[in-house]
Amino acid sequence: MALGKFGLIGKKLGMTQVFAKGGELVPVTVILAGPCTVMQKRTGATDGYSAVQLGFGETKAQRLTKAEREHRKKASKMASVLREFRGGADLEVGAEVKVGDLFKEGDLVDVTGVSKGRGYQGVIKRHGFSGFPATHGTHESFRHGGSIGNRTYPGRVFKNKRMAGHMGDERVTTQNLAVVAVRGEDNVLLVRGAVPGGKNGLLFIRPAVKAEGVLRD
Repeated sequence: MALGKFGLIGKKLGMTQVFAKGGELVPVTVILAGPCTVMQKRTGATDGYSAVQLGFGETKAQRLTKAEREHRKKASKMASVLREFRGGADLEVGAEVKVGDLFKEGDLVDVTGVSKGRGYQGVIKRHGFSGFPATHGTHESFRHGGSIGNRTYPGRVFKNKRMAGHMGDERVTTQNLAVVAVRGEDNVLLVRGAVPGGKNGLLFIRPAVKAEGVLRD
């Protein structure tokens, strides 16, 4: 199958470490990647582009609206998560896509997820500010961000000023992670390093868009 932007829906199971072929101890993230079911096809003739909608997981029918149930009946699967991926023109509704069909050891992948929420944080934790000196007249401003304003011109605070605020809980993509192992019988993918989110977090795994020119070990 030509991958392109095609990928899989998965779930983060946690992190561990494995020994690589050369004896190196490698930190890896364990991802339950698929199996995903093709729920719907989009074609150039009807939609103007080619894509497939994949379903992952399973939920009870009574937890869905009537429209959601009828949509899923076409693929005979009450999937809990639906996402669309470009490509996959050779797949038909109801077909199952497994991790071994798309990825192999040594591939580079991009993993997208929602980062852990950190709540409301100050500028030191959120942006890495250094803070104020602990002596020489500093008074009750040790972890503040300092001045944010301007003079008469422009007389306002610029947009995107780094300040205290909500941290985390946002869509993040980690690029160029090496696939250490593919365990097709368990639908498990081991990728080197960390991926966004906590345990059981939803993930989207795609072939790396910047793989060309990246040095491989």
